[in-house]
Amino acid sequence: MKVMKFGGTSVGSVESILSLKRIVEAEKEQVIVVVSALGGITDKLIATSQLALKGDETWKDEFESMKQRHHSMVEAIITDSNKRTTLLTTLDDLFEQLRSIYYGVFLIHDLSPKTQATIVSYGERLSSHIVGVLINNGQRYNSRDFIKTVRKQGKHVLDAELTNHLVREAFKSICTDSKAGTTIPVVPGFISRDHDTGETTNLGRGGSDYTAAIIAAALNASVLEIWTDVDGFMTADPRVIKTAYTINELSYVEAMELCNFGAKVVYPPTIYPVCVKNIPIRVKNTFNPEHPGTLIKQKIENDHRMIKGISSIKGTTLITVTGLSMVGVIGVNRRIFSTLAENGISVFMVSQASSENSTSIGVRDEDAERAVEVLNQEFSKEIVTGAMFPMHAESGLATIAIVGENMKHTPGIAGKLFGTLGRSGISVIACAQGASETNISFVVDAKYLRKSLNVLHDSFFLSEYKVLNLFICGIGTVGGNLIEQINSQYKMLKENRQLKLKVVGIASSKKAIFNRDGIDLRTYKEQMANASASNIQRLKEEIIGMNIFNSVFVDCTASADVAALYQDFLDHNISVVTANKIAASGPYADYHKLKQTALQRGIKFLFETNVGAGLPIIGTINDLLNSGDKILRIEAVLSGTLNFIFNTISADVPFSETVRLAKEKGYSEPDPRIDLCGKDVIRKLVILTREAGYKVEQSDVEKNLFMPDSFFEGPIDDFWKNLPTLDADFETRRKVLEAEDKRWRFVAKMEGGKTSVSLEAVGQHHPFYGLEGSNNIVLLTTERYKEYPMLIQGYGAGASVTAAGVFANIMSIANI
Repeated sequence: MKVMKFGGTSVGSVESILSLKRIVEAEKEQVIVVVSALGGITDKLIATSQLALKGDETWKDEFESMKQRHHSMVEAIITDSNKRTTLLTTLDDLFEQLRSIYYGVFLIHDLSPKTQATIVSYGERLSSHIVGVLINNGQRYNSRDFIKTVRKQGKHVLDAELTNHLVREAFKSICTDSKAGTTIPVVPGFISRDHDTGETTNLGRGGSDYTAAIIAAALNASVLEIWTDVDGFMTADPRVIKTAYTINELSYVEAMELCNFGAKVVYPPTIYPVCVKNIPIRVKNTFNPEHPGTLIKQKIENDHRMIKGISSIKGTTLITVTGLSMVGVIGVNRRIFSTLAENGISVFMVSQASSENSTSIGVRDEDAERAVEVLNQEFSKEIVTGAMFPMHAESGLATIAIVGENMKHTPGIAGKLFGTLGRSGISVIACAQGASETNISFVVDAKYLRKSLNVLHDSFFLSEYKVLNLFICGIGTVGGNLIEQINSQYKMLKENRQLKLKVVGIASSKKAIFNRDGIDLRTYKEQMANASASNIQRLKEEIIGMNIFNSVFVDCTASADVAALYQDFLDHNISVVTANKIAASGPYADYHKLKQTALQRGIKFLFETNVGAGLPIIGTINDLLNSGDKILRIEAVLSGTLNFIFNTISADVPFSETVRLAKEKGYSEPDPRIDLCGKDVIRKLVILTREAGYKVEQSDVEKNLFMPDSFFEGPIDDFWKNLPTLDADFETRRKVLEAEDKRWRFVAKMEGGKTSVSLEAVGQHHPFYGLEGSNNIVLLTTERYKEYPMLIQGYGAGASVTAAGVFANIMSIANI
């Protein structure tokens, strides 16, 4: 038998609650389901009570909003009309009770803790009725009948012995029924009842997890599943660290440490009841049920990682108790912690100097003022005599913890930790480590929290400088410019960024040089002239065989053979930065595999310059998607070559001459037919469409070209010879265009995943009309930028700007 707890987000929408239904009904063994209130309802219950307390009539609107939300949910998910009518009647009865309580608060302007506890209980009471009807064979149980609390030191705490007895009695028939799914109990989490007074109480925010753990422990369940909106415990906050990934397994101790320091995946008290019974906890994602999630158990086998995760607490205040009278005096710390405990103030970190003249304690910002007040009162006599100083509180801080049981007895962890932070310019204000060696906690200025998490997660083992080892393939116009830019920036990056960009390999189509210690870029041309012969196989073997840390392969070629090496490099944890469009625009399956490999291995596959040279087009699309936006439409002029051609064509400069000029100025590919046939634009459109989240192949793009197919066949010499035959026709059409005050633009379009390219005439009010030279322009229509699309415009061709874009991708890997 297993216990399955579903949180607020898991019952908060039609999509999620129907997923809950599928998950539960697919179970092969007997289950007990514990549910939270609909997402956001508990907060709304509290906020509405505050409005009523203040005599604010808008409490009625908030109340009706909650009622309507539950009604809408039922209407959407309960298809049986009889069940729906009965359920709505039950919910309306509960809402009438709740309305009466709110009205009473509104009339007398009083909100006791007892009344507040009763109000917040309605969230779970309502949701459990809904889920109980939704699930086939669901039967609602009232958790207040068996989850009992007792009042101690002004707080309601679990009466464990009585509760365990009552839980076993309540579910006796379920546990003895060998036929799974005959009845599926649905239990409201969070709420409880005082065993003396009978009043409604609760287990605290996050208490639904605790309810589930209590039931699981009492019934000796095989597993406790916590279903939420994330795939499990992450190595760090994914909102801060993009490379954070799900932790497959944690020990109870590691999970508890991460929970206590800000990882809100599981309510901390949840772990204790099941830990005692050695019942594993599985954290799963309601929205991604196929993901294995995180398994929490007693002992983890065959995992040698020293650090499992990094967690943090924002809003930290550090209170320092100091005074010469503390040295060698027994009982000072007892007075500190007793005073705080008596006033309901939780301390999550303690740091004490070995001299005993000061003790620093970490509390949450909201408790800081009260903590200082009560401690000053407790030590008032000592403060008056000067034996101790008034409490010193420093706010605006954050606490970070690195957690891992394998840190035990491993020398140098703390030294490497603080060295990493120091080299990143982050000062540690206080630190603490217990003898168990599973957690190193430290306090930093809150403004350095994000930076601290990033440097610890991505660069825990740093040398004096961060080194990025580069293999550059292709030394033509783009590759040559890139090498010059790296060489010119090397000193600045080393001095100002503590970053060494070390080029350890350079290859052309025929020769290559490799040097683990780095190549002198000032003389690389001479070295290449004297280099030994090379080919694709040697290139692959040398790079993989060097097995060098923090390495990046940089492709500045247009070679399909070179692009075919990317998968091997990624499989060996070598990041790839490329100006070569072949891989990202090739078969979707290959593109997807490259992306997934990079993602799974925590490395990079970057190709910003595939579209728009140095323009931030792909990065912008990624940022929009990552922030929750959706790309609806893309309209773009993506060929600097074609834009140059159609901007240059005139009565004096015929079409054939513009093509020749584009090649001479380096705007076109070595074979201009690649540009003229639209192939280059199609590749770019495919890449943008894929990055926007759509699956597309080059063959899917609708092509409306402006030259006969015959020009794209045969030798290049024949092409140049026959090209002038098109001049007369282009001139005739150009005159018509000029008379209408329009201009030609070769436009790439994507809308809803459908793609096309065509030569279009645009008027003077169109954003593409004034596009000059070889510039590119992209219009992104998204759910957020719908009325006024986002516009990105600038140089879209040229070796220098393309090299700069490649350089920018390299720098992004360095995490500077």
